[in-house]
Amino acid sequence: MSTNYYNTLIQIAEDSPTLSAVTPDLTKQTVASLQFTLISEQPYTYTSDEIIFARVAEQQGIAPENVAAEREAYFASGRACLRTSPLAKTHGWGIHANAEGKLALVAADSEEYRELMEDDSVTKVRAMRRSRR
Repeated sequence: MSTNYYNTLIQIAEDSPTLSAVTPDLTKQTVASLQFTLISEQPYTYTSDEIIFARVAEQQGIAPENVAAEREAYFASGRACLRTSPLAKTHGWGIHANAEGKLALVAADSEEYRELMEDDSVTKVRAMRRSRR
């Protein structure tokens, strides 16, 4: 099962503590810092599956030659998608997937985010809430 999105904007969470984009602490190895680094340094290069599995590969020390097989096994069962990303839940970053499913970060307080929000050809989905009500 894939977690990839196409021509979609993952909006910041409804209960996000910030409406402005905040860079995560890059001195710590966190999900947010890894995702931010990969996506911001190479926009529209990686898919959601690649970003999500990068953390798994790093944590488990998976050798590069084994990544493809391990990724296939990892996604054989349902997995959380980037709607659970701390970037969209707490850091004020929208995540845009283009027509090929490649990702870029879009600051929630930017003109680009507003334009994507107004573009009817772009599907919008909210990041998961931080808390249950």
